[in-house]
This record gives sequence, C-alpha cells and structure tokens, in this order.
Amino acid sequence: MGGYAAVVLAGGAGRRLGGVAKPLTTVGGRPMLDRVLAAVADAVPRVVVGPPTLCVPPGVHRTTEQPPGGGPVAGLAAGLSTVDIAATTAVLAADLPFLTRNAVAVLHARLSTNDGAVYVDDNGRRQTLCGVWRTEALRRRLRETTPHAGARLKDLLAGLTVVEVAAPPGGPPPWYDCDSPEKLDQAERWAAMATLEDWLTEVRTALALDDATDSALVLDLAREVAHGVARPAAPLTAYLLGLAVGRGADPRAAAQAIAALARSWPAESDG
Repeated sequence: MGGYAAVVLAGGAGRRLGGVAKPLTTVGGRPMLDRVLAAVADAVPRVVVGPPTLCVPPGVHRTTEQPPGGGPVAGLAAGLSTVDIAATTAVLAADLPFLTRNAVAVLHARLSTNDGAVYVDDNGRRQTLCGVWRTEALRRRLRETTPHAGARLKDLLAGLTVVEVAAPPGGPPPWYDCDSPEKLDQAERWAAMATLEDWLTEVRTALALDDATDSALVLDLAREVAHGVARPAAPLTAYLLGLAVGRGADPRAAAQAIAALARSWPAESDG
C-alpha cells in the first residue's frame, strides 16, 4: 500500500459544537485529529488543512486554504499543493474518531483501476471525506474546474470512477463523523465500549479463559442492581454471577433471576 499521501481537512467553525474546534475535541480522551493522523501514520506526507492556530504533531505539515474558510474544495487544493509524487491520496475529515489503519488499507485494496474508493453509509451515501483517490485524478479535476468559496466536494469529484465500500458490521463505522453534540455523545459511548472490550480481552488472556463474555448481559444486570438496590452492590453481584456460571448455571437464566430479585428489592426509606 506504500507511497500514498494523506490530506486531512480540519477547517470549519464547529458551530454545532458550540464553536469548539472539532479536530481538537476528544473522544475517549484523545483528540479526533490525533486519531485520524494515527490511522494514516504511514502516509508521506501527512497534511492538515486548517487555521494557523491549529497545532499539529511533529512531522505533519499544516497549511491553510485560500481564502481561509473557503470550504473543502479549497482545502483539498491547498493540501494537494504540498503533495509531490504520491500515487494515491487519502482525503479525510478531521473528525473521524473510528478511522483505523486497517480501514484505510481496505480502501487501497478496493481501489483497483478506479479513480477513487470511498466508504458509504448505511443508506448508501458516499462519504467523500473518508476515501482514497488517485492523486492525478484529483489534480485533473481541480484543473478542469474553477472552485468558488463553498464549492461542494461531491461536485468536484463528479465524473470520476469510484468504487463504493461498505464498512464491516459489528463496530463503529470508519466514516462516522462528530458534527453535533448528539453524535459526539454516541462516539463517546462507542469509545467506552471499545475500551471495555479491549480490557476484557486482556483479562481473559491473563486468566486463560477461552469463553467470550456477554458484556451487555453483565452491564445490564449491574445497571439494574445499582438502580434497584445500591451502587456498591453492582460489582459484587457481577462477581456472584460469575461464581454461579462457573458452577454450571446458565448465564442468562442466572442474570434474569438476579434482576427479578433486584426489581423486588424494597426501596430504602428516607426516614
């Protein structure tokens, strides 16, 4: 896959996030821009197009579109002006917290002889800021058009041959962007679950446990016990559930029995 560049568009005022710069907004304790740059760590160069006040890590180029705030087409033109001989260029938004190196590799693998490969969302819409493109095809379209402030990237890319790639099921999609407080909240929930699954995998390895843990079952039970009995009862109850399962109890039946007990537990009197 080697020999590619990455242009990360980090402009925009972040109005729907209360004016907070989206690239610096954290998901799972890490700025989204850092997550995107990590996904293209093997790209040369890595270019961030954003305001002069935006700090980038060492080894990453930063440039500004002309005019400043001129939109994604102007940003792409500015980013490509710093790209020399890379055969392909990943064009990405800066607020993709679940983009991974593997997701970028999938786009390269699917590119074949096409001009571009982009992810599509669940409704089949192309996510143009989550794609890999032949650099010369992008340059050609920029030469053929006269971009104006606010020009749409989808219009610039019209006429190019594009392969559409569906994200694999079972996790947050790589194209998921955080352009509203609601989407940011969802991203935080997904990030927390990803951290939890990583932790459970490490614990299972350390304890030489082969069986997968039904995380949702245990979490739902802990939530019900914390609400119906007392918060400190949740982890102790999860431990007791584990003991019961270890002695041969059916996990779901045992959890249902405990949940029923928690629902019938008398509420504490306020005195």
